[in-house]
Amino acid sequence: MDRDHTSIPLAEFLRSARARLSPRQAGLDESILSRRRVSGLRREELARLAGVSVDYYTRLEQGRSRSASPEVLDALATALHLDDAGREHLHTLARPKPAQRRRRPRPQRVHPATWRLLDTLETVRRPAFVVGRRLDVLAHNRLAGRLITDFRALPAAERNLARFVFLDPHAHELYKNWPAVAADTAALLRLDAGGRTDDPALSALVGDLSIQSEEFRRYWSDNKVHRRTTGSKDYHHPLVGDLTITYQAFTPADDSDQTLFIYDAEPGSPSETSLHLLAQWNEPAADASKDRAEDRLR
Repeated sequence: MDRDHTSIPLAEFLRSARARLSPRQAGLDESILSRRRVSGLRREELARLAGVSVDYYTRLEQGRSRSASPEVLDALATALHLDDAGREHLHTLARPKPAQRRRRPRPQRVHPATWRLLDTLETVRRPAFVVGRRLDVLAHNRLAGRLITDFRALPAAERNLARFVFLDPHAHELYKNWPAVAADTAALLRLDAGGRTDDPALSALVGDLSIQSEEFRRYWSDNKVHRRTTGSKDYHHPLVGDLTITYQAFTPADDSDQTLFIYDAEPGSPSETSLHLLAQWNEPAADASKDRAEDRLR
């Protein structure tokens, strides 16, 4: 079988999405459900729902073609019940950017205005941090460091959200629903990987996580994608106990590959009290000024 290696990620994503969608979710005739031996859709069923021929869809899923038009991709996304992130990922995989001469990528830098915003959020007791390509943690204020972990204390190569979630034992204790956080983190990394198939640092990260974490291998093989916009997380913090944090995600205007996460707690709630206690946690005055100087992650 002659396969175009650039079409393999598209084929794998289609197969995984089809396997996850049940006939009932797809609105198929209930009478066929009791006779099925597989939980997901068959190729011919998905092709019919998307309005394409079975042979054409089979070629896409076997990696023998990546010539799908935007209209066909939208039809497949609708038939697969993909969300906005999944739909975008499908288009990205089907339309990879032309290969360019590899050159050393410029390190991502956080804009001074974003640093000032992090400092301002610190004064109003709001944890905040900036994540870049490959889920690298580029910056955070002190309260985010206290809530999650102080990435400033780690070697530069280890300041990465996926490495923290999957490889740091503290993460398993910190997140009350660690499996959900881990699945979302793998899906976030998968979404980022869709547009960076030629990124050697990303390949190295995925390879390292796959070797060291059985859970990462399982979640990565699910081929799910996810984009964080708003939501909540439950923590069990060693200093202040249980708290629920809400978050919003923003994209700084100067770099679309960065995401600023701002955390908050419900006003008047025990979680807000816990967050305030964490903000007031004593630290030597001499270290406070040193902290500010070292806030710029290098």
